[in-house]
Amino acid sequence: MATFHHFGVPVQNQQENEIYIEAGKVFITDADSHPYHSEFLRFEDDSPMHADVINNPHAAFMVDSLEEALQGQNVIIEPFDATETLRVAFINDNGAVIELMQQI
Repeated sequence: MATFHHFGVPVQNQQENEIYIEAGKVFITDADSHPYHSEFLRFEDDSPMHADVINNPHAAFMVDSLEEALQGQNVIIEPFDATETLRVAFINDNGAVIELMQQI
């Protein structure tokens, strides 16, 4: 089962209260603190993230099993530990960028 978590929007300008995710070389805001669950992402020039994620908005969903959710999908970013408690991956579903997230 997938539960909506946030909507991610790439930005160029620094945002208030950014959090740095070293694995993706990206600064993000806390979607839980935004009234519409929007997360703003500011990528470093040498970010290893896929161009689809850097250049397009995405919808993010919590899943029970990342491994199961990725079966048969067009995976554009393989699973990685975004934080000590969160593992994520990205897929491209017919042009829509989707982030799949699992608590660890």
